[in-house]
Order: sequence, then structure tokens, then C-alpha cells
Amino acid sequence: MRFSHRQRLLAATGFVAALALTATACDSGDTSASDKPDSAASRTADKDGDGIPDVIADKLQEYGIDVDDWQDGGWKDWDKDKWLSEAKDFVNPVIEDLWDAERMRDAEEPARTLSPQDASVDQGVSDPVPAPVQATPERTPYHENAGPVGKIFFDSPEGSMVCSGTVVSDVNRPGRSNLVWTAGHCVHAGANGGWYRNIVFVPAYNDLGRSEEELAAGTAAEDIAPFGQWWADWAAASDEWIAGGSGEGGAGAAYDYAVLHVKPESGDESLEERVGGALDVDFSGPSATEVDAMGAWGYPAAPPYNGLTMFRCIDRPGRLSLDPSLPTMYRIGCTMTGGSSGGGWFRMADDGEPRLISNTSIGPADDTWLAGPKLGEGAKALYDDMSTSYGGQ
Repeated sequence: MRFSHRQRLLAATGFVAALALTATACDSGDTSASDKPDSAASRTADKDGDGIPDVIADKLQEYGIDVDDWQDGGWKDWDKDKWLSEAKDFVNPVIEDLWDAERMRDAEEPARTLSPQDASVDQGVSDPVPAPVQATPERTPYHENAGPVGKIFFDSPEGSMVCSGTVVSDVNRPGRSNLVWTAGHCVHAGANGGWYRNIVFVPAYNDLGRSEEELAAGTAAEDIAPFGQWWADWAAASDEWIAGGSGEGGAGAAYDYAVLHVKPESGDESLEERVGGALDVDFSGPSATEVDAMGAWGYPAAPPYNGLTMFRCIDRPGRLSLDPSLPTMYRIGCTMTGGSSGGGWFRMADDGEPRLISNTSIGPADDTWLAGPKLGEGAKALYDDMSTSYGGQ
């Protein structure tokens, strides 16, 4: 049974209030990731002092790419033979000052992964299409109400792009996590491409929700990126997304999730410490029928939005099956557009704390709903691999 309007409103109000109270005060199938160094020392060793860890320099050299050329713009070469695509190929050396305020404002939403609006979406187990839920602006300052939520910037063959992401806790580094949850299509192009480049996470982007005019007139860096920029030095996406993902979702849509390990441009404080909290991930994969309400957070960038404001949608989830052979996805009514991709979906756990349970993956052309993957055993294995590889680092 669907919520009545009044029931949905009450549930949403309580849910949002709980998230606001805990966002800055939280305690803290197959997987794909780059070949892992043995230790923090080997990962960060920089014998020639050029600012590029030797493990990254060696990997670029392996593919015939000069480190200096890469930093000076060689990363713009998207030749298929040089577009690193395999799980082990991820490289993302820091290029200081690349993502200035203007470049971040000009970044566009990626080609949206869309679910086809035909009978195929009703194969398997699908509930009726939900009524649209109008996205609501998050309260400012964002760091006090939804601190773990932020924007992900990256470069693709089409130019600079944006997605959304969430700081999640690290079981092997309690209270000091450097992990960010997002969608697979925000870090890897899927079956027809490879890893995107210059991936950074900016938590609580545009913290005060300033307008485009205000930002264009100039504003302090701490307003745009109150907790700084965090470069991804490791990434993991599902094998299913890498093998079958596409701009239309494809066979990888039900596995469209990824985890980033990030580091600051300077300093040694963890992301969780800097932001003030992180959210646990719920890998139990409950049926949509077992969940009263889910909330999706993100920075929609396609019209009528401009990517500068954080929004949220709250709804009771339904089920969406793209194919009987694929896991059923969650679906909620929501008017957020491209740019919200990768943003976390949250539910209230039995202990009254919010948990990340999914992320925005696909939606229809008319932007009336969103769907996200269930995070089950495969997602947990991906997370565990990342956490174990970087535990204590």
C-alpha cells in the first residue's frame, strides 16, 4: 500500500530531522579494483620527489605514458588504446589547481543513464511507476545538515563532468574514514570505455547555497569547498558495471555502484575527521516492501537545476526489474536530474541512525523517478576489499 500524502509528509519530516542530527556526529558479487600495493609506504613512496607516487608513475610508464605529459594535459588523450579500462588500470595523480571554482561551476552533468520507458521495465517484478516527488532544497549550511554529501568532479571525453557522492564509514579505520560511495558510471564508462580522470570529491560543495550570480561575482574558497578537495587515489567498481554498463544503464545498471578512497591535496587529516562524520552502509539488501521510506540526496545539474544546490527526495520505495536475470532495483518518485547520479540513498535503521542503502543510478527521460541498485553481497565484497586494502591508511 502506498503512503497517503499526510503519512509520507510525516515520515519525510522525521527522517530529514534525524539525518540532520546525525550527519555531523556519526560514530564511525565480484569486485574490481586496481592492483593493491602492499602497504601505505609503498603506495605513497615518491623517490624522485615529483609529487607522483612511484606506484602511479610506474603504472603510467607501463602504458607508455609519460608522467609529466600526463600532468601537462596528456590525460586529455582519450584514444581507445590509451583509455585505461581494466579494473587494475585506475590512475588518478593529483594535478594541483586543476579544479578551480570556475572549472567546477562549468562542469556538466554526465550523459544520464536512462531506463527505457517501454514494456521491458515491467519484466520480472516491478511495481507501478511512482508519482513524482518534487525535490526539496537541503537546508544551509550543508555541513550542518548533510555534511557527508558532496559533489564528484571528473573529466571524460565529453569534457568536465559532475556527479554526487557520500562519505561512508570504514570498519578498518573507525572515525577516520577516507571512503566515498557513488555510482559506477561516475568513475568508469562501462563496456565501451574506461576509467574517468582527475576524479575529486568536494563534500558540502557550495556550503551556503549561493546563487550562480553570487558565485560568478567571486566568493571565498571555503564557501565553494569548505572541507577542501579530495582526490581519488584508488577506485573500485563492480565487474558487472565495467563489463556491461552503458549510457542507457545496460546490463550493469543493477550493479551501478563504486567506492573511492580519497586523499586531501595537503595535510594528513582524514575525510571523516574533516567533515565531522560518515554514514554506515547497509548491505542487507532488504526488499522494497520492507522499507517504509528512503531519501535520495544529490546535486542535480541538468535543467531546471544548475548543480549548485543540494536537493533531496523522500518516498516509499517500489521495485523495478529491468530483466528477470538481474537483481531488482529500488525506485522512488523524484524530480532530480542528471548530476544527482551517485548520490546516496538513506533509510533509518532500527537503532534510529541513517544508513546508506543505495545510490542514484537511472531515471526516465521525463525526470519523474529515480532507481538505485540493491547493495547486497557483491557490494559488500567490493567495500570490504577497499576497506581491507586501505585499513589503517
